[in-house]
Amino acid sequence: MSDYRNDISDISSLRERFGEPWRAINPEHAARLRAQNRFHTGLDIARYTAKIMREDMAAYDADPACYTQSLGCWHGFVGQQKAISIKKHFGSLKGKYLYLSGWMVAALRSEFGPLPDQSMHEKTAVPALIEELYTFLKQADAWELNHYFRELEAAREAGDEVAAKKAQSRIDNFETHVIPIIADIDAGFGNEEATYLLAKKMIEAGACAIQIENQVSDVKQCGHQDGKVTVPHAAFLAKINAVRYAFLELGVDDGVIVARTDSLGAGLTQQIAVSQAPGDLGDQYNSYLAGEEITDPSEINASDVVIKQNGKLVRLKRLASGLFEFKKGSGEDRVVLDCITSLKNGADLLWIETSTPNVDHIGGMVNRIREEVPDAKLVYNNSPSFNWTLNFRQQVYDAWADEGRDVSAYDRAQLMAAEYDGTELARVADEWTRNFQRDAARHAGVFHHLITLPTYHTTALSTDQLARHYFGDDGMLAYVRDVQRVEIRDGIATVRHQDMAGSNIGDDHKEFFSRENALKAGGAHNTMNQFG
Repeated sequence: MSDYRNDISDISSLRERFGEPWRAINPEHAARLRAQNRFHTGLDIARYTAKIMREDMAAYDADPACYTQSLGCWHGFVGQQKAISIKKHFGSLKGKYLYLSGWMVAALRSEFGPLPDQSMHEKTAVPALIEELYTFLKQADAWELNHYFRELEAAREAGDEVAAKKAQSRIDNFETHVIPIIADIDAGFGNEEATYLLAKKMIEAGACAIQIENQVSDVKQCGHQDGKVTVPHAAFLAKINAVRYAFLELGVDDGVIVARTDSLGAGLTQQIAVSQAPGDLGDQYNSYLAGEEITDPSEINASDVVIKQNGKLVRLKRLASGLFEFKKGSGEDRVVLDCITSLKNGADLLWIETSTPNVDHIGGMVNRIREEVPDAKLVYNNSPSFNWTLNFRQQVYDAWADEGRDVSAYDRAQLMAAEYDGTELARVADEWTRNFQRDAARHAGVFHHLITLPTYHTTALSTDQLARHYFGDDGMLAYVRDVQRVEIRDGIATVRHQDMAGSNIGDDHKEFFSRENALKAGGAHNTMNQFG
C-alpha cells in the first residue's frame, strides 16, 4: 500500500479516536496535504538527495554511461520549470540535478545590485536561494499531485473505474521534483570557521553537495578570469574538514564535497606553505614557486623572501602586491597534486576549471589522478565562458591537419564566421559538441556535467527576442506568436499561469477548510478556462 493510502487509514483512526470535534476532517483530504508536502525541513531534503547522489556515483563507477547533468538556476521558478520540463519530456528526473552558481548569485541576487564573481555578495544569499529553489520544487509536487487528485475525484464521480485506477496509480507512484542541488560556496567566504558556519546554513536549507574552491577567499575571482590566487593545501583541507563537520553535525552523514581546483589558470599564491620536511605537502607546493637561484648569501636583500628548493637557495619572485608567482607551465602538475590531495583528505568529487572543453586534455589529467585514486570522478563546468563553436571547430581543424587532410579552405582563426556554418568541418564540430558529455564521461572521468549560467543567457535571449518584435511592428502578435501559441502547442504548464501559481490548490484547500462555504477563484468566469 502506498504512503498516501496508509495515511488515509491512519488519519481515519485518529478521527475516530478524537470523535465528534474532528467530524469536519476528511481523512483523504488530510492525506492529500501530507502527500503534497513530503519534505518538512531542508535537512529532510539534504538527507534524501545525498542518498540519491551516492547511488548515482556508484552507478557511474559501474558504468560511465550513467553520468549525471544539471543546469544552473538563479531563481526558484527557473529551477521549478526546469524540473517540470524534464519530467514532461523524459518521464523521470533520475540523474538530473540543479546547480547553484555563485556567479549568478553575485550577478543577480545581491542586495548591492549586479556584482562580478568575486565573493562580494552577501554570503546568506546562497542558503536563501537554496531554500527558495526547494520551496518552488515542493510547490511543483503539490501542483502536479493536485491535478492527479482532481482526476481521481472526477473519475469517481463519473463512475469511471479505469480512469480512477489510472489516477490512483499516478498518485501511488509519484516521483518528486525534489532533486539534488550542487551548491557553490565559492572559496568559503572567510576562514575555516566562516566556511563551517555558512556550510551549516546551506545544508539546513537543503544542500546535499557543496562545491568549494582553492582560491584565497578575500581576492576570489571567477574561474574564467585572470588574477586567480590559490592557497596552500593545508588551508584548503581545513575548509574541506569544516564542511564535513557541518554535514556530520546536522546528520547528513553522506553529504558530498566537491573540491574545485583553479590551479590550471592560477599563476599566483598569497602564502608560502609551511614545510616540516623535504618532500612533504608544503614543500611540494613551494617547489612550484618561481624564483632565481642564489649562490652567494650576501646577495640576499632585506626585503627578499628566500626558500630552499631541491636543496638550493631561491629568491622567490614577488609582485608589488606581495603575491608570489608560480613557475610558468606548472599549472597541470599543480592540478594533479591538488586533486589527489583533496580526495585523500575528505573530498568526494573533483572540479577542474579548464580554459577550453577538450576531452583529451581533461582525460590526461584525470588519468594521472587515477594512478593514485582509481575511482576519482569529476564535476565538470560546461561553461558559457567557452566559445564552444570556435573551440570545437578548431579542434576538428587541428585533428584534420594532424591526419594530413587538406584544410586550406579554412581560416583557423576565423572559424566562428557564419560562412563556415554549412561546411563539413562545422558539421563534424557540432557532432563532437553533441557527444562531448558522453565522451568526457567515458574517457575523462566526468560523473556530472553542468552548465553554470545557462538560464542567465536564456533569460536575456528570450527577453531580447520578445522586446525586439513587441516594441516593433509586430506589437501584440510578438507575444501571441512567439510565446503563448508555443506554450499552448508544446503543453507548457505556465500557459495556465494562475494554476501554476497555486490557484487550484488554494481553491481545494478552501473547500477542505470551509466546505460548502468556500469562495473559490476557479469558477466558470475564470479566464484560465480558455486554455482547457
